[in-house]
Amino acid sequence: MIILFGVFIRYDKESNAHWVETKAHDNITSDIENDFYFRYPSFQDVHVMIFVGFGFLMTFLKRYSFGAVGFNFLIASFGLQWALLMQGWFHSLDPQTGKIFIGVESLINADFCVAGCLIAYGAVLGKVSPVQLLVMTLFGVTLFAVEEYIILNLLHARDAGGSMVIHTFGGYYGLAISRVLYRPNLHQSKRMQGSVYHSDTFAMIGTLFLWMFWPSFNSAITDHGDGQHRAVINTYLCLASTVLTTVAISSLSQKTGKLDMVHIQNSTLAGGVALGTAAEFMISPYGALIVGFFCGIISTMGYIFISPFLEKTLKIQDTCGIHNLHAMPGVIGGIVGAITAAAASESVYGKQGLINTFDFTGDFKDRTVLTQGGYQAAGMCVSIVFGVVGGAIVGSILKLPIWGDPADENCFDDEVYWESSGGKHFCFSF
Repeated sequence: MIILFGVFIRYDKESNAHWVETKAHDNITSDIENDFYFRYPSFQDVHVMIFVGFGFLMTFLKRYSFGAVGFNFLIASFGLQWALLMQGWFHSLDPQTGKIFIGVESLINADFCVAGCLIAYGAVLGKVSPVQLLVMTLFGVTLFAVEEYIILNLLHARDAGGSMVIHTFGGYYGLAISRVLYRPNLHQSKRMQGSVYHSDTFAMIGTLFLWMFWPSFNSAITDHGDGQHRAVINTYLCLASTVLTTVAISSLSQKTGKLDMVHIQNSTLAGGVALGTAAEFMISPYGALIVGFFCGIISTMGYIFISPFLEKTLKIQDTCGIHNLHAMPGVIGGIVGAITAAAASESVYGKQGLINTFDFTGDFKDRTVLTQGGYQAAGMCVSIVFGVVGGAIVGSILKLPIWGDPADENCFDDEVYWESSGGKHFCFSF
């Protein structure tokens, strides 16, 4: 990795010491025009989501908190380095110098790339070794970079918050891997699969961090100005609506009327996932509430009915229920994005607003909104195909008996890979 960075990675013009000369050449009067001051607050929020939000959300298992937070830390740190290279080769490789020039927006995109792999980790949580996770991340980041290039560059679909590129891909990538790695005797570690009071409390910390910072996630790489402003408002409202619906459905699903913490930890976030594609569109405030309303219902019902079906019938052991939090809401987000794009009009956006929002410039200056809606739907299909096919191939590689994965009776137990206070010591080795 160090060698690859030495050969390819360089600072971009806004992080280079030649910024002073760039300012003079481009008639920039103040350092405040540097992209750092526009993007860093969003980067900081996204970074917290990646390392704190995702990590703590997966601490619900009674004996796998070290693995949830620690391995999340490991694969995110590895993945963001590989993502800077992969995304650089596909998106920002300078044809004259052969170098990749990075700035603060590159860091945000690398975190987005890593998010797809962390989503996939949720499906196999507690059932794989750290080496398998690194291999899964290596291939996951590579697949992500390719599908992202196809969707955003070739199809020219808009997906600022990554409903398709991040969540749909990451969800189906993880589910496909979990299916290939199916363990028929996983019931031998059933005693470790549940949660306890304090583990659910820690997981709720992850939920709250994700929930609070999701408007930043969906708006981080949108255009400065109205697009970013609108993405924050839409996501904010959608998330709030999702919470109310989730609480209602969770209570109604129980004979006693009590709430299920699994639903509150996960389904309350589904609205942020589903509005990722359309966040910067003129979906209107009430439209954002409608998306959140339906996501709360669908995600919560997914945990009640679909997850048991997936495990019993399709043999997909989805530890964190990523199908209900990421895969299904991601598909909903792709559909909402396609419909909203196809329904866009000059009366709502204005002529220049349409051009700015959908980037109808250059080779795409003659594209109509109906055509754009079609390409949005095509982008969703690409993300599903890459997730399912890529996950099946990577899962076959991970199934080889060379990775040191835990035995069926030792799944969901930190003591396999971590030293604990219980007096037992295990070796963490590659």
